[in-house]
Amino acid sequence: MKKILIVDDEPNIVMSLEYIFKKENFKVFIARDGAEAIEIADAKLPDIILLDIMMPNVDGYQVLKYLKSNEELNEIKVIFLSAKNKISDIELGLQLGADKYISKPFSTKKLVKEVLELLK
Repeated sequence: MKKILIVDDEPNIVMSLEYIFKKENFKVFIARDGAEAIEIADAKLPDIILLDIMMPNVDGYQVLKYLKSNEELNEIKVIFLSAKNKISDIELGLQLGADKYISKPFSTKKLVKEVLELLK
């Protein structure tokens, strides 16, 4: 069973993504901020992380930098899901090592497709 970590501070997004990915037979982990995301990534080694950027304490960019600098975690696939949708934001996210960058609001069908594609 594939493991996915959903990192977002918006409860509605977390609930809908959790529901969708459980239906797709993923083991789902939830983090509400970047610090919690790092803890869970270290402990659970997810296959893929859906990562918001704007969060309290530790933002998504910092989480991604941590993942990429850690030998055990740097192979985890990361998709940024963010309301930050300027070209410069997207470029920065991809330069830091995200596999995909999807702007909010997003199509859940497209997101599931992207996740499954990345995990092939």
